[in-house]
Amino acid sequence: MTTSTPQAKPAPETLLQRTLTTALNDIGTDSVLAAIFHQENGPLVEHAARGFAPRDIQAILRTLSTQRAAALTPAAHEPDGGHTVRLRLITPGAKSLLVVPLRHLGRVYGCLVIGRKEGAAFSKKDKAHLEQMCDGMTKALDREGLFNTNVVLSRPYVAQEAAPPPQAGADLFPPMIKHFSPELQEKIEAVLTEANHYVAYDRAWACYYDPLAGNVEVLGLVGDVKAEQKDAKKDLKPGHRLTLDSSAAGWAVRHRKPRVDHDLASTQGRFLDHKHLFKDRFQSSLVIPFFVKGQVGGTLTLGAKDPERYQTTDARTLEPIILKLADLLQTPAPQTPAPTPAAAAGGTGPQLIPAAPSEPIIRKQERQAAIGEFSAFLATEIREPLASIRSQLEEVTGEGILDFDPQTRVENAMRDLIRIESILNEILDFAKPLELNRHLCRIPEVLESALVVVGTDLEATRIQVTKDYANVIAPVRGDEAKLQQTFLSIFRNACEAMSPGGHLTIQVTQHRAGRGLEVQILIKNDGVPIPAEIVDKVFEPFFTTKSSGIGLGLPSVKKIVEEHGGAIAISSAPGEGTTVTIRLPGVSRGPAFRHRGRGRRHSRRPS
Repeated sequence: MTTSTPQAKPAPETLLQRTLTTALNDIGTDSVLAAIFHQENGPLVEHAARGFAPRDIQAILRTLSTQRAAALTPAAHEPDGGHTVRLRLITPGAKSLLVVPLRHLGRVYGCLVIGRKEGAAFSKKDKAHLEQMCDGMTKALDREGLFNTNVVLSRPYVAQEAAPPPQAGADLFPPMIKHFSPELQEKIEAVLTEANHYVAYDRAWACYYDPLAGNVEVLGLVGDVKAEQKDAKKDLKPGHRLTLDSSAAGWAVRHRKPRVDHDLASTQGRFLDHKHLFKDRFQSSLVIPFFVKGQVGGTLTLGAKDPERYQTTDARTLEPIILKLADLLQTPAPQTPAPTPAAAAGGTGPQLIPAAPSEPIIRKQERQAAIGEFSAFLATEIREPLASIRSQLEEVTGEGILDFDPQTRVENAMRDLIRIESILNEILDFAKPLELNRHLCRIPEVLESALVVVGTDLEATRIQVTKDYANVIAPVRGDEAKLQQTFLSIFRNACEAMSPGGHLTIQVTQHRAGRGLEVQILIKNDGVPIPAEIVDKVFEPFFTTKSSGIGLGLPSVKKIVEEHGGAIAISSAPGEGTTVTIRLPGVSRGPAFRHRGRGRRHSRRPS
């Protein structure tokens, strides 16, 4: 019995690979390979290929290294060395191979290998065309700032995107900042101030990319900032979050390349960060993404009140600043050592040994850790490529170069892609920790607001709603929006289970729970009961009996209720329908909700 060895995780695509791949797409041939020297007299390294099998690529590179095909290796005695030659090698996918050297400033830095399935020789016209393509490829690399005078190829400004293998137990999600603090904000603002010595700006800020949340958050902001104006609360400031689709910083994250805008009036309606700049009479901006251990770590944004101040090449000039920002994101959080029992007690008295966590708590922590790791994988390896694909499709459809039928097919593909992204976002939203905006809530009012949302569905299906609220109900300290989301999910499930003309009963009571109070909400419907064999599974993630959906509705409800310190249960039986019981801790010292009348019946019928 043989065991399969786990495959190594592929390294993220570098800027060099993306540039070469784009250039190769313009070459109309069966098979093509771009190989690069990364140091003087060093071996050729394959960076982009099409049509060649991995075994073919290894054979070609081995032949070029051993035969030094037509002096392709840049040697000191041949500064102008290298010319187009026919490679004496036959691969399964190509019978005729042509090697064209890649030159920059008279130095050969790599080669382009062209393969044809037929054995016919290449004509002079073909060779001249390929040399022209190589010149275009060199210009594309030069525009991205990939050359310098010390080595044949320099590392790009996204230098750290080629990640080394992570160590065992290392952070699987390095770009996420888990220790944001005023000290970190001061350090980032100091780096932003230093950036003015490299490229002038009127305002600058840095964001970090949160893959799980799918947005960018402002970490620090310097420059021309009006903090005393009336609407200062609406301005960008540390802690402000921007979605990827509605910000220029998000665009740079999705496309993994800089963005330069010279007319903010045309983009301020699309990008929220440009809207803030345009409001303060800024005219141009530069957004640069930077990488941390192979993942997008965040963005650097510069704004100017002068038009056309920035160019894409400014990203290369700002590389020292970008590297400092990346280092700050990788700085581990300062850890305060826990005092020993002896130190806490002044060295006297018996030492207290903390109780070990119980087995259910350990299992829950392991489950949460596993979900976190899986979510990190989805956010970086699935959502980022999907966002890149969608952005490219948006560019193609926006250019208007496609005929009607191809345009329609691309738009259909985009709709499917958006649906996949929404499902993925739903999974990631479930996986990330809840952030509750707690304040005193009155449960009957939250229920009423949720009923208003589903009122149209209730009227369309002629469902009668009976409400029974106690005269005095203690308030609950919680997030009103999250609680409304909970009740909406339960109401919609009830509507799907009931036939037209059904009954929905809502009862809210208050009970004593130890020294405190407890608010109990019962939501009962007389629809089709849940089978007894699956009642215990309805709160399990990804369990669903519906043809649509991914089974995160009720698990999300349970998560919200438990984050509020409450509990939820479901009972169902034939002839009795289904009852959802929610218990939430009430606040005894607060303004109680008093309801006039009891047992009122509200019916929702079509008008």
